[in-house]
Amino acid sequence: MNPRKRVPPPSGRFVLRIEAGLHAALRRAAAAAGMSLNEYCAHKLAAPAGTHGEWRGAADVVSRAAALFGETLVGVVAFGSWSRNEQRESSDVDVLVVVDRSVELTRELYRRWDETPLAWDGHTVEAHFAHLPAAAHPPSGLWAEVAVDGVLLFARSQEVSAYLAMVRRHLADGRVVRKVTHGQSYWVEVA
Repeated sequence: MNPRKRVPPPSGRFVLRIEAGLHAALRRAAAAAGMSLNEYCAHKLAAPAGTHGEWRGAADVVSRAAALFGETLVGVVAFGSWSRNEQRESSDVDVLVVVDRSVELTRELYRRWDETPLAWDGHTVEAHFAHLPAAAHPPSGLWAEVAVDGVLLFARSQEVSAYLAMVRRHLADGRVVRKVTHGQSYWVEVA
C-alpha cells in the first residue's frame, strides 16, 4: 500500500511582486471602487476571463502604461484592426492610453513610450495618449473609433466605460456619423 502524503489546503495568501506604477494604479482603482487593494485584486482575479485576458500582450501594455503614469493612469483601450481581429502581418497594435488631466499631452509622452519598444505577439504597440473628455463635449474621431471597436484593458474606475457608452449612444442615435473621403474615414457630429 502506498501511503499518500497529505497536502494542506491553500492558505489563500500570497505575495505578488509588481512594478510600483502598476501597484499605484491598482491602489487608485481600488479606492475608486471603494475596496481595499486586496479585495479589488481578488475581485478582478475572480472575474470571468474576457477576450483580452487571452491576449498575451495585454498585461505588458497595461504594465508599461502603469509604470509610466502610476496613479495618473485612467485607462488603457486596445482598438483598431487588432481589436476587430482584422490585423495583417504588417499591422501594429493601437492602444489608447488615457491619462489624468494633470499629465500634459506632449511629444515627450511618445518619446518615453518609444524608449523601450513594446511588441504584442510580434506586432509593434503604438500608443495614442488622451485625456478623458467631459461628457458634454462631442466625441472626437479618435473616441468614436475607440467606441466602435475598442477593448478595455484597464480602467481605474467606470469613467472610461461610461464615456465610451455615451459615444456609442451618440453613434446609435445618428448624432455622430462616419464619412469617407478619398478612402479615408472621418467622424462628424450631425446638428
